[in-house]
Amino acid sequence: MTSPREPAPDAARQGSPSGGASHLAGRIVRKVASAVLIVLACILVPVSVLTVWVHDIALDTDRYVDTVGPLASNPAIEDAARNRIVEAVDVRVDGKRVTAELADWLQSQGLPPTAAQAVKGLAPQLNAAVTGAADKVATRFVQSDRFEKVWINANRAAHAAVVHALTGKGRGAIGVEEGTVTLDVGTAVERVKQELVDAGVSPASHIPDVDKQMVLFKSDQLKRAQGAAHALDVVGTWMPVLTVLIGAAGVLLAHRRRRALVKTALGAAFAALIVVIALVVARHYYLDHLPPQVQSEAAAAAIFDQLLHFLRITLRTVIVLGVVIALGAYLIGPGRLARATRATSERAADSVARWADTHEIHTGRAGTWTADHRRLLTIGVLLLLALWFALWNHPTVLTVLLLVLILLAALALIALLAATGRRTRTAGPTPPN
Repeated sequence: MTSPREPAPDAARQGSPSGGASHLAGRIVRKVASAVLIVLACILVPVSVLTVWVHDIALDTDRYVDTVGPLASNPAIEDAARNRIVEAVDVRVDGKRVTAELADWLQSQGLPPTAAQAVKGLAPQLNAAVTGAADKVATRFVQSDRFEKVWINANRAAHAAVVHALTGKGRGAIGVEEGTVTLDVGTAVERVKQELVDAGVSPASHIPDVDKQMVLFKSDQLKRAQGAAHALDVVGTWMPVLTVLIGAAGVLLAHRRRRALVKTALGAAFAALIVVIALVVARHYYLDHLPPQVQSEAAAAAIFDQLLHFLRITLRTVIVLGVVIALGAYLIGPGRLARATRATSERAADSVARWADTHEIHTGRAGTWTADHRRLLTIGVLLLLALWFALWNHPTVLTVLLLVLILLAALALIALLAATGRRTRTAGPTPPN
């Protein structure tokens, strides 16, 4: 028999140094694994946003056209296109020759030499008038719906070349050579030439076939971007799911899961904020180092902003979502402010329940059932809203705020029903008349 003074074998094994060391080692492994997974998830959050942008925007024809379509009515794009079209049309007459011939003829008809010399001085005005006519026609064209159709059709037909710009595959009206991305405006130029001929500017019919490429942007880093884009496209839409699973595993392995959830949410928001700041810096750097081939800085800025519009909105959404999740995880914790907030909401619900009772407004079984299953109802609402968010096509900050408002309304309703249920149970059955 075991002596009363001696610990039982199982207890001895549990209290032995080897058992304690094994338990401590297990906790350390879990803590390290949780920290690694959480950090990895936070790093992968902006990468996941990039994969969605590349896969859903840059490499999807319809969404790409929807993204760049509004640029057709952008004033900076219109000015750049007008200038390039006028430059490509290049309608000029030899003003000096025309005015000299006219002056000689007028002088032969008896015009005084002084007046003839004045006619010769009209050469610059003649050139300016013809150029002005071309500019007016080009301006009218780029501000019309026809230019918008030309722009959209060119971009849709050129989507294979946009894929080429990012993955090195495909060609189209958008050309990519040594980091320079250009759009062929030949269709627009031909239409402007025809309008000039129709307007009576006959020299337009003799315009030679010239280079009609409009440089959209140029970057020496495009080759590197091609490799990165190809890798991101391969990962595709699985990266966000993988990131969520890694983050969830890190939270579940943590000893204090609520705190781990707060850290994960804030870490993801901070990682997204870093990328947002990096995009701002990259934009300023790019615009400050535009090569001469880019005709318009304003147009380059408009294109840069439009192409990255979805990316920036998604990053902002991640920031707001991370802050909201962290705040929610904190408010369900034991902190002083969290307890005070919950107590205030409960008192408010009880006050409303008392008011309803005095006005003979009762919830009956619904209230008592809600009071008994309040925790499950709350979890169910959270899971439902999380699923709604996951299935939302390209959520934004407004999407997050809308879901938060719905969540607060649902929690308030649950709290009111639970308060009326508690009051009904406390009051007991209604005595018979």
